[in-house]
Amino acid sequence: MIASLKGFTQQLVPVNGIKINAVTGGSGSPILLLHGWPETWWEWHKVMPLLAEHFSVVAMDLRGAGFSDCPQGGYDKATMARDAHEVMVALGHERYAVCGHDIGGMVALPQAAIYREAVTHLAVLDVPLPGWTGWEATTARLWHFSFHMNRDLPERLIHGREHDYVSTFMAERFYDHSTFNPADIEIYAKAMALPGRTRGGMEWYRALAADHATALEYKKQPLEIPVLGLGGDQRFGAQMVPMLKEFATHVRGGSIARCSHYVADERPDEVAAVLIEFVNAR
Repeated sequence: MIASLKGFTQQLVPVNGIKINAVTGGSGSPILLLHGWPETWWEWHKVMPLLAEHFSVVAMDLRGAGFSDCPQGGYDKATMARDAHEVMVALGHERYAVCGHDIGGMVALPQAAIYREAVTHLAVLDVPLPGWTGWEATTARLWHFSFHMNRDLPERLIHGREHDYVSTFMAERFYDHSTFNPADIEIYAKAMALPGRTRGGMEWYRALAADHATALEYKKQPLEIPVLGLGGDQRFGAQMVPMLKEFATHVRGGSIARCSHYVADERPDEVAAVLIEFVNAR
């Protein structure tokens, strides 16, 4: 069940009191990729070989997902950002770019805000961010946020039905269904079925109220590094740049045409091209 990618190696990196699964390859300036729910590092497998021609690429499983540890706590995004930062330092990358999608974007923002001397570029893909002025109104319309926040109930209902839940959930958030690979869904579903991983993913959502309060503090010191906001034109693409302008002074980006939420799955060539140009721009 262990997904592997030609030219990349996997290792468990001890950081912040736990072990994080990190997948590395390529050469050049470093870039870290953070996945969303209900995926693992495999979310980036179409993008990683393209980025590896230009960068040292690191993709990791967030705490609570894939082959990373799933401890009882630490699912606030600042703690998860510390996990991610310490992975990069452990791999020898003192300064790096970070790109996060979905929950990974909620981790990437505090990572850039807390570790300002380390993060050179921030890219956030298709996600509403805690701390945004539109946070409450937007998340109130997303049924799965409130469902996942329930204590124990999601785990009990999803157990044994991981494939049904993941495949249906993701299918609703694809625009181009020709890119919807059943083999990828199987990887995510099997990863979620590992002990503790469904709970780990739910804990990401249960921490969001605290994340929102914490993120309001980040806005008091706007980021001055280059920031990219990108999303599917059928999902959050139009909101990404104005949302990130609440946190940073140098924001660019926009929408990917004919694309919904899972931008790295649906439009990997476009995502890679934009990231390469963004990180390499002077």
